[in-house]
Amino acid sequence: MSIDERKKKNRLGILEVLHEAILPLHSHQIAATLQSMGLDLSERTVRLYLEDMEVDGLSASQGRRGHQITPAGRDELGGERIMDRIGYMSSHVERMMYLMDFDLATRNGTVVVNLSLIPHDLMCLHLDTMCQVFAKGYAMGTLVGLLREGESLGSVVVPKGHIGLCTVCSITLSGILLKHGVPVRSLFCGLLDVENGKSKRVKELIAYDATSVDPLKLFINSGMTNYLGAIRDGNGRIGIGFREVPSESHSLVESVAHKVRKVGLGAFLEIGMPNTPLLNMPVHEGCCGILVIGGLNPIAVFVESGLRIESNALCGLMEYHKLFPFTELAERLG
Repeated sequence: MSIDERKKKNRLGILEVLHEAILPLHSHQIAATLQSMGLDLSERTVRLYLEDMEVDGLSASQGRRGHQITPAGRDELGGERIMDRIGYMSSHVERMMYLMDFDLATRNGTVVVNLSLIPHDLMCLHLDTMCQVFAKGYAMGTLVGLLREGESLGSVVVPKGHIGLCTVCSITLSGILLKHGVPVRSLFCGLLDVENGKSKRVKELIAYDATSVDPLKLFINSGMTNYLGAIRDGNGRIGIGFREVPSESHSLVESVAHKVRKVGLGAFLEIGMPNTPLLNMPVHEGCCGILVIGGLNPIAVFVESGLRIESNALCGLMEYHKLFPFTELAERLG
């Protein structure tokens, strides 16, 4: 890669981070996020890039608050990165699986979480409904994390008047299996019809390696889910992920899934038999199909109620000991 190509890649990487952020970012926050994306730039180097990009009108300094992307920067990013970003979710999933280090035996280490920014008053207003998603088993496990205004995860800072709700990402299960020597292929995100509380059929698939955005977030924001129906009478449509593991790992996967459920991190919704279709989903020869609950599922009830919530899938890593049962949310919110 030439010097000019490397410079262009680094500038676009910085623009990507600024674009995903809600609040201005400092150079050290940008550098940390870039490192998780595979771009190893020092804080000083990021500052130099930001100075040049400000001259070019792609970013703007907000003083002590940090830096933000400009409209020109968004145009630059959209035009240059659209093809590069195809498959971004797939590579990001694999990277986060590798980086998490949760140890199932000791219950220590980090897990992958999503971060949703919710106004405090709306969180309290819709709390009971959201908790039903957990209680009915349509959420990823039973544990959540809370960030207060001003706290951050990755490059995302919780704005004033908001709560940062951290939900366990379904990729955590794949990461745990990887630590047990089981390779997991994350193939699709989709929607699952449930009837009378039972899995019926998979509808609407998006391949992780053919998208530049998080598919479940897209499904939720597009109004294609029906969690309110699912928690009301067991008839609705929820978000799921479709994975494959080697046929030989079937027994081990079932054993690990049972242990993961006991520590509150969720479990697989359905584990298919070797070389056998799972519901209406075909499975590759030599594999078992797996359906896993979507980690952003609890947030869908806000959107279905007509609210717009900013969610960040696979936002970062959180220590397991910082998570707590969803039943404690009301008390912790005050």
